[in-house]
Amino acid sequence: MKRKPIQHYEARAAVAKALAHPSRLLILDALATKEMCVCDLTELVGADQSTVSKHLAVLKHAGIVDVRRDGVMTYYRMKIHCLEGFWKCVESVLKQNLKDQSAALGV
Repeated sequence: MKRKPIQHYEARAAVAKALAHPSRLLILDALATKEMCVCDLTELVGADQSTVSKHLAVLKHAGIVDVRRDGVMTYYRMKIHCLEGFWKCVESVLKQNLKDQSAALGV
């Protein structure tokens, strides 16, 4: 197997880091269904606007979400639509871990 350059793995890590926060995962679930403004996301996440804006900036910088401005309002939407398969894989890992832990406990 030909090894990829280290920059490739650094780029992968940057995307993984952007996904590595519960609030950002909640935001992505919401944006998977529709475009939303920061005010709606602030209410959903239960954090102040500056915190939600920082989360959105991380997701935008990683290339996961996109921004649309309409007057004074800023709307966010998914830029990529491939995460559903990734989440199915993650859920499979979680289910398997639960089975393994139950078996280890004899439950």
